[in-house]
Amino acid sequence: MKADTRTTRRALLAGLAAGMAVGPRALAAGLPEVAVTKDPTCGCCEKWVTHLREAGFVVTVTVGPVNPVKARLGVPRDLASCHTAQVGGYAIEGHVPAGAIKRLLAEKPKGTGLAVPGMPVGSPGMEVDGMEPATYDVVLFGPEGRYTFARYRGEELV
Repeated sequence: MKADTRTTRRALLAGLAAGMAVGPRALAAGLPEVAVTKDPTCGCCEKWVTHLREAGFVVTVTVGPVNPVKARLGVPRDLASCHTAQVGGYAIEGHVPAGAIKRLLAEKPKGTGLAVPGMPVGSPGMEVDGMEPATYDVVLFGPEGRYTFARYRGEELV
């Protein structure tokens, strides 16, 4: 006897509702929490946090002085940006795309963290209507030096 495996509309809706009920923490299974420190007046930081959450990360945000966090984590001044995060034992500085963070966590290279120096137009959180996104480097930095970890144009790896 063959079982009927067709999905009913009711079963589909029930499944979707159950999936929505578990929320973003379930979607982020396997990804460590990202702890962001940002200045209280920064709007682009919130957009970057939204980008990370949409990529499946659970993000906590602390509003307060950012420079002491940068110094404690070893972020070089010339790589500094408007917000700093910590994830999986790494520092994340500025508008680093979620894809680069996921790659960092998967590959676990030797280094202190990733940075996108400045605030390139089109990087996550820095989108500007009517402007083409810039091409920019994501830099892996640490005591051993620094190198280009990835190159992006907007949110796309190039």
